[in-house]
Amino acid sequence: MEETVTMRAAVVDGFGPADTLRVERLPVPVPGPGEVLVRVGAAGVNAIDWATRAGHGVGLPHLPAVLGWDLAGTVTATGPGADRFAVGDRVYGMPRFPDLAGAYAQYAAAPQDELAPVPAGVGITEAAALPMVVLTAWQTLFEHGGLRPGQRVLVPGAAGGVGHVLVQLAADAGAEVIGTASARNREFVLGLGAVEVVAHDMVRDVKDVDLAVDLMGGAEFFRLLDVVRPGGIVVTLKGEGPDHRRAAAQHGVRTGFTYVRPDAAVLGQAAPLIASGRVRPAVERVFPLAEAGHAHALGEQGHVRGRLVLDLS
Repeated sequence: MEETVTMRAAVVDGFGPADTLRVERLPVPVPGPGEVLVRVGAAGVNAIDWATRAGHGVGLPHLPAVLGWDLAGTVTATGPGADRFAVGDRVYGMPRFPDLAGAYAQYAAAPQDELAPVPAGVGITEAAALPMVVLTAWQTLFEHGGLRPGQRVLVPGAAGGVGHVLVQLAADAGAEVIGTASARNREFVLGLGAVEVVAHDMVRDVKDVDLAVDLMGGAEFFRLLDVVRPGGIVVTLKGEGPDHRRAAAQHGVRTGFTYVRPDAAVLGQAAPLIASGRVRPAVERVFPLAEAGHAHALGEQGHVRGRLVLDLS
């Protein structure tokens, strides 16, 4: 009976290092109007998760707080007016972002309109690894970048969580993709669809790119301006201000900014690509919920190939 009333969740009581995360029992949430209750089978671990835990991500409206946005699992109950999914349906998504979604828990209540059916043939662990990186990559390439077939795309950090999906989506769309990665990840990135992997100085080795993605912010944005052709675009994930736009204009380059948002329609559009294996998540390691802090510590080292996932099954 206890499992239907309370659940295990990884929580933080305040900002701090990775070992701030601890597991405790909390009440199972009740789905509100237009919401469903999801029995979470797996939760993706993203950079915004450990940034938030450390105090420089999104704000926490209350403490203790359950972190996590990427989730995949099974609908176990529906709230008033929620008729998009039935009990037993497998769903995945990035609900509520940037408000808290509480994905690091055995149950999460989520707006039905921010979830999508898990693509056919895809396991729960893989599904949990997808929402934030697929949405970020899709919105960056197609909504902000206006990507067209035949264009040259530069993806720094091409072996990372967002990077490895950017490469796959851009290549599938007919772009010529150049990735930056360490020597150990060269074959991995080529296997994703990149035509070239640069392991050293991208400003020296890459020129005349139509679209470059800035995943780092800071000086990286300004370095990318030197590799983009006039009329091309740099889409940043780290925010743009007057200095960015002024420098870009001096280079004859446009700018865009992706602040990822939930979008079940995009997850639906990506579903055939995922189901067919044309876009696939690389999951480097799966952790039990009790080791959420270890997952954060590993992610903060910055050398993960693909994704980290928490197993809540």
